Amino acid sequence: QVQLVESGGGLVQGGGSLRLSCAASGSIFSFSGVGWYRQAPGKQREWVAEITGGGIANYANSVRGRFTISRDTAKNTVYLQMNSLKPEDTAVYYCKGRSFATTRADTWGQGTQVTVSS
Repeated sequence: QVQLVESGGGLVQGGGSLRLSCAASGSIFSFSGVGWYRQAPGKQREWVAEITGGGIANYANSVRGRFTISRDTAKNTVYLQMNSLKPEDTAVYYCKGRSFATTRADTWGQGTQVTVSS
């Protein structure tokens, strides 16, 4: 089973940038799409962005225009470039590999903390 490992989180000032990485232990085409989610303290996990197997990117309204999802298929890695960060972007960020089969569970990484100071 392909596993996912996130990295790149950290502490940044408001207005700054970070780039998160989601590295797959096998081919990212093992998934129908790879997405980023985030969970802030006391809140439910929310979807941030996804890139489909065909390379189509979709974004939540809250991050559209500030975040960019991309991939490097040779490295089996999906990235989330985050610009113009706001304190409300503070959360643990997770990547998720979406299973082709509805009967099979999706694959989650362990998460990486992003903290944006005001």
